[in-house]
Amino acid sequence: MEQLKGTGVALVTPFKADESIDWNALEKLINYVIDGGVNYVVSLGTTGETPTLSADEKLDLMKFTFEKVSKRVPVVIGIGDYNTGDVVKRLEKCPLDEAAAVLSVAPYYSKPTQEGIYQHYKTIAAASPKPIILYNVPGRTGRNMTAETTLRLAHEVENIIGMKEASGDMLQCMQIIRDKPKDFLVVSGDDALALAQLACGMDGVISVAANYFAADFSSMVHAALINDYPAARALNTKMLQGYDLMFSENNPAGIKAFLTHKGIIGNNFRLPVLPVTDGLMEQIKVYLNKY
Repeated sequence: MEQLKGTGVALVTPFKADESIDWNALEKLINYVIDGGVNYVVSLGTTGETPTLSADEKLDLMKFTFEKVSKRVPVVIGIGDYNTGDVVKRLEKCPLDEAAAVLSVAPYYSKPTQEGIYQHYKTIAAASPKPIILYNVPGRTGRNMTAETTLRLAHEVENIIGMKEASGDMLQCMQIIRDKPKDFLVVSGDDALALAQLACGMDGVISVAANYFAADFSSMVHAALINDYPAARALNTKMLQGYDLMFSENNPAGIKAFLTHKGIIGNNFRLPVLPVTDGLMEQIKVYLNKY
């Protein structure tokens, strides 16, 4: 899984003022992050506002991303839900030939037991034509996937090859890194904790911030992976306030504000997500003008 080490970026979905997908802006963003040095892109992640996208739009986004990335870097596709049967159907029907892997968020809302989470992933892994990357983000799903459940899946289910860990629990992260199979990929899902987690032994990051900080974030991750921590710390310190501003109200409202300031996308959303408040937008502008 060398191709999925380093910096992955969870792409936002740009919208026009009428809430239709802004394809020109998405192409601009894809080129911007690849030119900035990211190692791979993630399409249809939660940062892409996928709960507000129709099935047809998701399919169109997938195909468009494959076309515009044009095999310059690997593409990971997000396919996850609390309905296990629906995830299985989507995995069987989606055109995933060009995908490197599938990132699948843990079941949300229903708050299943750890055994329920295990059976969910075991079922979808058996149905998937591509390797599965687990995604633990309890702040959004309402249920933490414990280290024990993660390690059970890592050791017992062949088609599960890694995880994006966004629990914010450093002890849990270290337990997973310590006890995982040698070839099991573990990447951070917390931009602000990424440097510390890389120091603990993670293999990279699937980042929101890299939508904007493509070059500096990728350089920071690369420096950490080759144990050049003075360089990594300097870059992380430079971005630190940016992380705080980016996530202080909502994701993806924060990152879209950053990208709007840069002129890559418009500051448009579908309800229930709203743009950041005027006060926060002003703070973002002040920070980025100094950056």
